[in-house]
Amino acid sequence: MRAGLLNRRVVLLTREVQRDAANELIGEWGQVAVTRASIRNTSGMSAIKAGAELAIVKASVRLRFRRDVTAGMRVQHGSDYYVVEAVLPDEMRREHVDLVCRLLSPKEV
Repeated sequence: MRAGLLNRRVVLLTREVQRDAANELIGEWGQVAVTRASIRNTSGMSAIKAGAELAIVKASVRLRFRRDVTAGMRVQHGSDYYVVEAVLPDEMRREHVDLVCRLLSPKEV
């Protein structure tokens, strides 16, 4: 895989559950890795949810081959956050991993 195609710096985030001083469970997003990626918006549509119009943006994020990425993780690029819906590894050549993602709205972040 050519390095020039991976022209975005992204942060991979995973949900970490910890306990606070009152022994309550709190969930926070912890950093797994900082890596280079290619981001392509594949589709966009709008839907009506709870009486409000909502834009849904799907994206494909490609990064170098790694095994520690799972569905449910998040990808941060600047101020944009994507939720990973599916992980599609290149098992044949083991060069890259494609992530099927959805752009999160500011309310979901």
